[in-house]
Amino acid sequence: MTINGWTSAGFEAVRDVFEKNFADGLEVGAAFTAYHRGQPVADLWGGVADARAGRSWDEDTLEVVFSTTKGAAAICAHQLAEAGRLDLDAPVVEYWPEFGQAGKEHIPVSFLLTHQAGLAWVDEPLTLEEALAWEPMIHALEHQAPAWEPGTAQGYHAITYGYLVGEVVRRVTGRSIGTYFRDEVAVPLGLDFWIGLPEEHEPRVGRLIGGIVPDDAEVDDETRTAMAEFLGPDTMLGKALTGGGAFSGSGIWNTRPLHAAEVPAASGISDARSIARMYSACLTDVDGVRLLSADQVREATIQRTTGPNIVLLDLDLQFGLGFVVPSTLVQLGGPHSFGHFGAGGSAGWADPDADLAFGYVMNRMDMGLAGDQRSFGLINACYDALR
Repeated sequence: MTINGWTSAGFEAVRDVFEKNFADGLEVGAAFTAYHRGQPVADLWGGVADARAGRSWDEDTLEVVFSTTKGAAAICAHQLAEAGRLDLDAPVVEYWPEFGQAGKEHIPVSFLLTHQAGLAWVDEPLTLEEALAWEPMIHALEHQAPAWEPGTAQGYHAITYGYLVGEVVRRVTGRSIGTYFRDEVAVPLGLDFWIGLPEEHEPRVGRLIGGIVPDDAEVDDETRTAMAEFLGPDTMLGKALTGGGAFSGSGIWNTRPLHAAEVPAASGISDARSIARMYSACLTDVDGVRLLSADQVREATIQRTTGPNIVLLDLDLQFGLGFVVPSTLVQLGGPHSFGHFGAGGSAGWADPDADLAFGYVMNRMDMGLAGDQRSFGLINACYDALR
């Protein structure tokens, strides 16, 4: 296995961890990038992007990053808040009047970012095509009654988060969130990160392998029964991961319609380099561009949730305003660190105290929804380098 890329002096052990992930059979294709004080200090890639086509993972390979997209969506909302165009404590109906149906008239924008709105799925049956068309999902969310009293609990809005935050961004700016992200984040920083991938970039996308749960052929009857109990179509987690059913189906995330659509909670497509650069620009100037002020980052990363995540099987996953923050489940870096993980393993993370930022993407999906040993080992190696 040839590992490509480079590391700055002192960060050589990051390459060792990256190589070991492949040697231990944990990777098929992957990339990792780290920034320190606004400058890249590690940029690594290797493996196979598409085993069926025999295509290697190249410097410009892109990959679906699932919920790592949520961090990008949160940055859009915080830019608008910092500019005074969006009050995160105001009721959603101030920006999106049709939202105020079925008992939702008092839900603040902040609850959309903290997974406290009780709208983790929609009950209205939608086809995938309808969900990807945007408006049918928006109308379904307008009609949807919260599954729990907003603000009394947190439960992961795996798919609906992006529609909820994205529609607020659209109402404020007149632009879809994918367009806003491109104009205000990706283009100024030179990112290869897309919420709605143009067709000309499709040949660069790696093919995902597996899912966050094993195939039926890989598990015994006892495990299959347990999976059905936690992930069945009538469970909270099963409904949240499919948006109520529209996003169910094997292999859909490897298809052009999903890549082309704007699903701002899950369908972002990026490389590790762009994710790391984006998070670094939340901490400091990166080639003259800074996305958020220090004050806005502090506001965004104060822990806003408490207690178990009632959708994610009562896991201790805690949120600031749109970002995952440290908890007993996630302990990476200093107490003010923040970011987001994607299903299967992708990650974007930043630590203001160390001025470190990271991006990790891969195509072999693991079972975690909040990172796994591959990215954790790489991030820890960066901290070891600083020590």
